[in-house]
Amino acid sequence: MKEKQMTVTTMISKQPANPWYREPWPWLLMAGPFIVIIAGLVTAWLAVTSSDGLVTEDYYKKGLAAGETIAKSQQAESLGITAGIMLTREAMQIRLNATRQFDQPPALNVTLSHPTRAGMDQQALLKRNGDVYRGEMLLPASGHWLVLVEDEAKTWRIMGSVMLPAAQETVIGGGDSAKPQS
Repeated sequence: MKEKQMTVTTMISKQPANPWYREPWPWLLMAGPFIVIIAGLVTAWLAVTSSDGLVTEDYYKKGLAAGETIAKSQQAESLGITAGIMLTREAMQIRLNATRQFDQPPALNVTLSHPTRAGMDQQALLKRNGDVYRGEMLLPASGHWLVLVEDEAKTWRIMGSVMLPAAQETVIGGGDSAKPQS
């Protein structure tokens, strides 16, 4: 029996050892860092090739224009301009009111923008029809929207937020005193 045990032991020890690259463990240990390197390269490529949607190229000019924008908003506030906005499926209707006397413009520029999805923004020119302004604008997706209303000469502007769909008229402008009217 001793002979049989020795032959088995000598046979096991006489088998040639595999080279390291034929063993699975070195490859498994190297797979983790290799995957991290590939993911880092893909991330770097995405960062270089994609554009930053919220960063503007002409930030300096936009910063200078901020003072003009504030002045236009203050002009509308000093006149006490409020806009009653009603949005249906295919059209928008705006009714302007003011606490001080001012000449209502023949048309209004209206921008309806989504705070996070720039691709859904809409602009329209609303023409005056009696005491309201009407124009075509498709009802966008429901949710929170920003509305910018300004005259054609861009001497004043009012901005506010609207929750769509809205069953009633939404009033923006005029400071904190503006409330929805039924």
